[in-house]
Amino acid sequence: MQHSATPYEERLTAPRSWWLISFFVGVSCALILFPFGTLPILGGLVGGTAAAAVVASSYGSPRIRVVGDSLIAGEAKIPVSALGETEVLDPEEARAWRTYKADVRAFLLLRAYIPRALRVIVTDPEDPTPYLYLSTREPEQLAAAIEAARKANAHRSAEG
Repeated sequence: MQHSATPYEERLTAPRSWWLISFFVGVSCALILFPFGTLPILGGLVGGTAAAAVVASSYGSPRIRVVGDSLIAGEAKIPVSALGETEVLDPEEARAWRTYKADVRAFLLLRAYIPRALRVIVTDPEDPTPYLYLSTREPEQLAAAIEAARKANAHRSAEG
């Protein structure tokens, strides 16, 4: 019988308020160009809004996925066999692990506008990274998907 890991995918999109801020950046650019006439004002509004929107979009573009036997977090791809215990972090604990509890060797996929996180221990002795800190809106679901992928991977290893 084929066992498959619980699929999980999340994009760490920027909050809606950032898009409003992008518009206000455009308005600010338009006001700066006010003395130069109508065309520069429109150019400042469109250009400033577009530039700020690109920044907001790119900052909110990282994805966290559990695919097959791997956890993909932003640019990092880690086999679930190299991962150990997971810890769901409430906003207070997440803040602590971002600040005074943080280890400089840890992998952080951090987005300050997402208050919760998941901490995942790295068990690979060859990897100097002690843990992964992953900002996520659904830490319980991500932890369950990692555990399901780990069990499916162990089951496949036992069969083959």
